[in-house]
Amino acid sequence: MTNRNREQLIFPGCKGRRVEAEFSGGNVTSDAGILLLRQADRRLGLTAAIARLLKDPRRQASCEHSVLSMPRQRVDGIALGYEDLNDHDHLRHDMAWQTAVERDHPPASSPTLCRLENRAGRESAIAMHRVLMDQFISSFDAPPTELILDFDATDDPVHGNQEGRFFHGYYDHYCFLPLYVTCRDQLLVAYLRPSNIDGAKHAWAILSLLVKRLRQEWPNARIIFRGDSGFCRWRMMAWCDRQRVYTILGLARNKRINEEAEPLIEKARLRCEATGQKQRLFGNLTDGAHSWDRERRVIARIEHTTRGSNPRYVVTNPPGNSSHLHERIYCARGEMENRIKEQMQLFSDRTSATRWWPNQFRVLLSALAYTLLEAMRRLGLKGTELARAQVGTIRLKLLKIGAVIVRNTRQVRFQLATAHPYQHLFWLVAIRLKPG
Repeated sequence: MTNRNREQLIFPGCKGRRVEAEFSGGNVTSDAGILLLRQADRRLGLTAAIARLLKDPRRQASCEHSVLSMPRQRVDGIALGYEDLNDHDHLRHDMAWQTAVERDHPPASSPTLCRLENRAGRESAIAMHRVLMDQFISSFDAPPTELILDFDATDDPVHGNQEGRFFHGYYDHYCFLPLYVTCRDQLLVAYLRPSNIDGAKHAWAILSLLVKRLRQEWPNARIIFRGDSGFCRWRMMAWCDRQRVYTILGLARNKRINEEAEPLIEKARLRCEATGQKQRLFGNLTDGAHSWDRERRVIARIEHTTRGSNPRYVVTNPPGNSSHLHERIYCARGEMENRIKEQMQLFSDRTSATRWWPNQFRVLLSALAYTLLEAMRRLGLKGTELARAQVGTIRLKLLKIGAVIVRNTRQVRFQLATAHPYQHLFWLVAIRLKPG
């Protein structure tokens, strides 16, 4: 490749001045916000915990790059918007990145990082999920009174003839079907699955493991299992009854439940025709499919507009007013969809490896990057204009900052852009995330 560092680019003039550019500015980075990621990582001890649990079969005397620095490098890259391993062939020469992984010379290249991913297996996935759960538990200063576990699945399009590749009729393409579990905006599970399965497959086992772990820490916490109709399985609901776990799950419309809700549907229709305005009514029904163990309470939300009727149903077991349970509890699961969108902003769908476990490893690397950014949002940006910002916005406004770097034997100095509009938030986050 031609070295263009000293070649000048000429641009249209400005106010009688010549405008020119060349790549000769020295040690300049566009990722100075990596310092905040480093601060968050130190505060949480996230990649250090991963390094303690990941097995490293290499001959240590011959290793230049540690099992701590490589996951840290990949997680920071994903958080900063670099989805490909090839990006690190250039990023490794950036002093900001060298500082983030605490090195004075370039960190790992893309082949080295690729070997890290291809060593991943089932044990790595279990270890990384254990760290996610430990991070969640340690985020509480006092025992919580209620925990709502949100379960949802999404499609992850495949990139070729990969292990576990299947066609999914609903999504109309070849994809994986990862399962995500969140609680209070924090990610607990990022579980890659093939798409030739029931959307609720393994959800029961994962719920059981989560409830067991949470009950060990907080035996008196009220736990709610929340999901859409894809997770409405009577065996799971019966298990929740026995384990004192509340459920609030979507229920697919069917002929029987529509017939039972017909009086409410007709009432909403008549009111809409009389007033010309949308009507929304709530009622309590019972439903018990032939395969269910017993009849269960169903909340009917009947909405009628000039376009017609739109009934929705939720099967649930906690006590409470039907409109409150539906509007305040069940409908809040829409935030789960935002969390999944944030995983896509962190390239969790970049599952382009040939083998299965490296792809699971990549999904979990994105989950770790989300954990760092969520900590920045929850701890560093609380009460600010970015307190509810998505991770893509946080990346754009707080991480992608230009800076000149001066490094000598005594210090590493970042001279950040003077005109950066969010420098007050940068200061605030850096102070709030300072390790105690």
